[in-house]
Amino acid sequence: LEVVERDSKVISPSYKRPYPLVAGRGEGAIVEDVDGNRFLDFNAGIAVVATGHCHPKVVESIRNQAARLIHMSGTDFYYENMVTLAEKLSAIAPGGGARRVYYGNSGTEAIEAAMKVARYHTGRDKFIAFLGGFHGRTLGALSLTASKTVQRERFGPLVPGVHHIPYAYCYRCAYGKRSETCAVECVKVIERQLLKTVLPAEETAAIVLEPVQGEGGYIVPPRKFFDELQRVAKAHGILLILDEVQAGMGRTGRMWASDHFGVDPDVLAVAKGIASGMPLSATIARAELMQWKPGAHASTFGGNPMSVAAAL
Repeated sequence: LEVVERDSKVISPSYKRPYPLVAGRGEGAIVEDVDGNRFLDFNAGIAVVATGHCHPKVVESIRNQAARLIHMSGTDFYYENMVTLAEKLSAIAPGGGARRVYYGNSGTEAIEAAMKVARYHTGRDKFIAFLGGFHGRTLGALSLTASKTVQRERFGPLVPGVHHIPYAYCYRCAYGKRSETCAVECVKVIERQLLKTVLPAEETAAIVLEPVQGEGGYIVPPRKFFDELQRVAKAHGILLILDEVQAGMGRTGRMWASDHFGVDPDVLAVAKGIASGMPLSATIARAELMQWKPGAHASTFGGNPMSVAAAL
């Protein structure tokens, strides 16, 4: 318990720490603590080590890259692996078509970039998000998050103009319907209520959601939910932003959770498992959407050479 006691004196108490595991090393699906106890790791670093702990190929890539170039900042200069990964992400992004990639360091940064892309491109400032969704903890992403009150408590005012509606949780439908016979009321509410009362369509930049909710309870919506969402978004010129930070990178059996539903997002937010434990995120947008001026948005460490090497 020595490390736990030292930790309590110098580390922020905002970390939840549900179990006093002091990790010493990891390999594959096993984590070994500093006392030699071995644990089967179902946590995977909060859905991060997609290839297992310390996969030999990932370790080798990191070592090789560290010996050549650790950091250069792709916001000011160029290096090849940053381009190579963007090309791969563009090629496998759902929906097809030309894409551009913005690099950050975490899921919340990917969402912040997605919000800024949506505002910059549309000239609109408001968003629709879903109850139960988790999108990050920085102020913009937190404004979309509606998972637990402790995550928002005492941090207001948050970014204005975010409107939350119930997610497509068919087992406990907020509208008392059954998925087999419903009219997708969880999407119809956007046109029937929001856009008619408090949220002008011409001021709404994007609809943001996890294709499969994670922290909200691993909720899998029906395909018609996405079909209707895409219809509403296109009808009103609203962008569709999918948060694949937790559900993406193969966690649902396909590369992207959205692949199960045939959805074609305008913007995709990716992080966690993308680099098998190294800090990296990517905001993947339609090429015609990500057309902002140099200096409009950037990150010192986003797209770090070693993180990109791990991803590749």
